[in-house]
Parts: sequence; structure tokens; C-alpha cells
Amino acid sequence: MAETPADIAALTFEKALAELEQIVRSLEGGNVPLEESIAIYARGEALKSHCDKLLRVAEAKVDKIRLDAAGKPAGVEPLPEN
Repeated sequence: MAETPADIAALTFEKALAELEQIVRSLEGGNVPLEESIAIYARGEALKSHCDKLLRVAEAKVDKIRLDAAGKPAGVEPLPEN
């Protein structure tokens, strides 16, 4: 897998997703020359990978609420890994 470009690695999830959405709109519009389409598609792939990585990191931080026998909150436990 290719290394994430530094400018993409520095983006927050929200900024990376917004740029990825713009790329999708541009490609779907069909008004982008072929060479540019190839370049922005590759950037879109890198943005998608970055977003996926950030989501995995966030999921690892999420805690699952543990319930007692009566169904009341009894603490938290790590979210199970898939």
C-alpha cells in the first residue's frame, strides 16, 4: 500500500471527507479531462484510505456501555474488534 501524502495525512477527517466528496462530484460530472481525472482519482483513493484509517482509530477509542443483570449501566468496556 502506498504511503499517504503528507498533505493528506495532516487533514482532519472532516476536511479529507469534504475534499473526497468534491472529487466524486467532479468525476461524476464528466467535465474533467482524462489525465486530470486519473490524478484526482488517485488522490481520492488516498483520501479514502486516510478517512478509513481515522475511522478505525476513532472506533478503537469508543467504549461500549456494560449493563448489569438488571439492565442498568455498570461501567464501560472496550468495543470488540472485528
